[in-house]
Amino acid sequence: MFEAIAFYLFAFLTISMFYITVTTSQALYALTALAAGMIFISAFFFILGADFLGAIQIVVYSGAVMALYAFGMMFFDTTREIKEKNGNKYIVVGLSIISAILVVAIFAGPIVSDNITALYPMTPGAGNTQEVGMVLFTKYLVPFEVAAVMLLVAMVAGIVLAGKKMDLSLTLMDEDDIRKMREEKNKKVLS
Repeated sequence: MFEAIAFYLFAFLTISMFYITVTTSQALYALTALAAGMIFISAFFFILGADFLGAIQIVVYSGAVMALYAFGMMFFDTTREIKEKNGNKYIVVGLSIISAILVVAIFAGPIVSDNITALYPMTPGAGNTQEVGMVLFTKYLVPFEVAAVMLLVAMVAGIVLAGKKMDLSLTLMDEDDIRKMREEKNKKVLS
């Protein structure tokens, strides 16, 4: 019973966060909602007893990948158009209550339910981390290495692309001055 309630609660919250990520026009709000959605995904791993995968989900996706997105957002200066407005105090109270319920649900899950059965139970004596490592570095070694190389190439490409625009986007010049500078640069290239 508890597992079903927790599953539907976290599923609703995860889908809500990703909906906000896709529909909002503000990059900062999209980034925050994406990070929250990734954290809510880790709750599924914790509910299923895969603590290692849940921790990796939080560390890798909510930590490292979100930091990469934040750096990308800073490179392209997308925070320029964000307009702050006064928040509603009822929203803050409601989100605080929901957060407290979520924390209680995460920590009460293993205590309340003992009847969760895994489809593929672990072998006795082997931990969750050891099983993941054995499968990752034997059966899925080539896809793991390909994914690592693709991430490296994407990171280098992002740095190169951001570096071309970085010199003008980080200045305090007006848009007209930047446009004039680009026109002069193009004239030099053509001549």
